[in-house]
Amino acid sequence: MAYLRVWIQMVWSTKNREPLIDGNELRHALFNHISENAVKKDIYLDCINGSCDHVHALVSLGLDQTVSKIAQHLKGESSHWLNQQNLVRRKFEWQDNFFAASVSDSAVNQVRIYINNQQEHHSKKTFSEEFGEFIKVHGFSENSSERLMG
Repeated sequence: MAYLRVWIQMVWSTKNREPLIDGNELRHALFNHISENAVKKDIYLDCINGSCDHVHALVSLGLDQTVSKIAQHLKGESSHWLNQQNLVRRKFEWQDNFFAASVSDSAVNQVRIYINNQQEHHSKKTFSEEFGEFIKVHGFSENSSERLMG
């Protein structure tokens, strides 16, 4: 039997960073749906939260899972569901790209707290400022930032 624990923090935004996930009720419904879909797809989604234009998730990879496939499952199905339910004022799309970085076991609880406090966090800092910090901390170039969050 193989034992695997690889924590990944993922961040993705709405297309063109439009503030389409407005209101706590919509965010709650979306994050509940993503969580339920994750269970169906055997994706271990530890926590998820976000603001009007982006999402943070903490996942643990399964033995045969890749970060790209997890992002594809979570993003693709949730945008389809939002459009099917007519929960946003126009066609909903996620940005094509996403950010993902590994998280050490010792930092998992810190990341959970960070994710769970997104509304408070973004009352003080924009998504662009936050994303710029992620890019610096994880050693990506400025050009990466433009490609990732377009």
